[in-house]
Amino acid sequence: MRFKIPCILLLTVVLATTLNSCSEIPENNDPVIGIWSRTELSAGTAQKVSQREEWIFNDVYLGRYHRYEGEKITIQSDFSWSEDQGIYTIEYPGLDRAPEQAIIKQKAGGITLETLQGEILAHRE
Repeated sequence: MRFKIPCILLLTVVLATTLNSCSEIPENNDPVIGIWSRTELSAGTAQKVSQREEWIFNDVYLGRYHRYEGEKITIQSDFSWSEDQGIYTIEYPGLDRAPEQAIIKQKAGGITLETLQGEILAHRE
């Protein structure tokens, strides 16, 4: 005597087993996630042009870097980031730019991302 399992029941069991075995993706609430920027005016020219750098950090340890001169984007690239004991390392694959290390500092003027030498890399927007 053969016992037949209805196809829909078999699919339900397979689906339930699959969904049960999936692990939940951990939520990344790192304080660096968001938009950071630095703006400077170029010196030494008759017409001063603003230079702006912008880092957009996302929750999967990647981001987008932009550099503007005036209103024009001169560099646009992806970056990766990691955090180890409060030190953030930003790497720019594809750019001729060395990795940067920084820490988050809370100051009276807002939150900054500073290099390990104490220079301001960017301000939180």
